Amino acid sequence: MRDEQSLDQKLEAMLTVALEPISVEELADVVDEEAGRVRDALRHLRDEYERERRGFAFAELASGWVMQSSPDVAEWVTRFANRDVSHRLSSAALETLAIIAYRQPISRAQITALRGVNVDGVTRLLEQRGYIEERGRVAGPGQSILYGTTDLFLDRLGLAGIGELPPIEQFMAPVAVADELFEGLRESADDLTEGA
Repeated sequence: MRDEQSLDQKLEAMLTVALEPISVEELADVVDEEAGRVRDALRHLRDEYERERRGFAFAELASGWVMQSSPDVAEWVTRFANRDVSHRLSSAALETLAIIAYRQPISRAQITALRGVNVDGVTRLLEQRGYIEERGRVAGPGQSILYGTTDLFLDRLGLAGIGELPPIEQFMAPVAVADELFEGLRESADDLTEGA
């Protein structure tokens, strides 16, 4: 039992000071334990913190384990974090990032077509911040770069994988509704043209 508490203390201490997520293998190497034992200890600690309703939690993200604030206190953490807004992304950057996340891999030309504005500067910013990266090239003339999201993007959202993104349908009307709307607008435009 004493060894188990010692392992828990070591893991807590390391994740408290870590600036980035740490893989189970890295943690196991530092504490000289088997990766399976470290993973079990981390999951036990995560569950214990949830039961005790602590203000922090351990989370398993795409690139490793991290200590973060509990989702239960997200409102207050958001208020606190918004005091320094210098690192926030613009709405244009957020829209572009959402398109990349849901349509990846995708080229700048495709993103521009979907947004209706040039996205060269925004994609450069997102790449500099580490949220997107090159995922290949389009076959054919020009061989445009294809972009996808990074583990840092997933880490910032608290996700273990891209499959955990909420379904896009939660944010958009179904295609049939959009088609009906477009048809209604076209009919209105035709009526105006005939009346002129």
